[in-house]
Amino acid sequence: MMKRFLQYVALMGYLIFLGFPLVWMLSTSLKPPPELVKLHPTLVPDAPTLMNYVQAFSEQQLDRAAFNSLKVALGSAVLTVIVALPASYALARFKTRVGTAALGWVLLSQLFPFVLLIIPIFLVLREVGLANTHAGLVLIYVVWALPFALWMLQGFVRNIPRELEEAAAVDGATRLQVLWRVVFPLLAPGVVATALFAFISAWNEFFFALVLIKNPDLATLPVTLARFVGIEGTARLGPLAAGSLLATIPSLLFFAFMQRRLSSGSLAGAVKG
Repeated sequence: MMKRFLQYVALMGYLIFLGFPLVWMLSTSLKPPPELVKLHPTLVPDAPTLMNYVQAFSEQQLDRAAFNSLKVALGSAVLTVIVALPASYALARFKTRVGTAALGWVLLSQLFPFVLLIIPIFLVLREVGLANTHAGLVLIYVVWALPFALWMLQGFVRNIPRELEEAAAVDGATRLQVLWRVVFPLLAPGVVATALFAFISAWNEFFFALVLIKNPDLATLPVTLARFVGIEGTARLGPLAAGSLLATIPSLLFFAFMQRRLSSGSLAGAVKG
């Protein structure tokens, strides 16, 4: 009994640890300017106001920036899954020296600091006409997410028994039919996890979007939120907290939607027919 009680206490403490930044950001977004500069700030605003949200939308094009981020993040998630799914199957099922070397190189590429690659990436995108475009940004995000996506998905593929594929082949299914009707449905949890990783990485990414996108109308949400910080580093905490809180909502909704698919997919095949 005491062990279970301690587990619940630890879980509650962990939830408070995760949720407190969001609660504090909500509190900050509802405070008027005088309360934001108080020496001892309180969690509950003395005089709640929505002016920070009004200023955030009136001073910056948050709706357009959110749409840009949503378009880039969804495109990155879809393309990452499309590329990683067959590639991870090939890496997991076909044991060759080339495949082993490729997987090792994929993992090794994660050690490269991306700040050192930004100049050659920008030059390459400029040469092919993709600089200052969402398509170029999506391409960069897909390449950025692929190493982890390949490593994660090939682990899911390894857990699928080969006997299922062999049984389908004996029944007359072609290789593509085996992949489409047997393998890919069982990979649903891995696909959902990969899509979540790619979406959230692209949604929150700042550095590449700042360097590669020069047109203000194409700016993503993190870049737009950075405009609430002055040249000398002084942040307008109220509008910044309001915009940041609104920026978390799409990712939370996407995670909640995909999490249901992850839960249902994890039970697929658990009961033998």
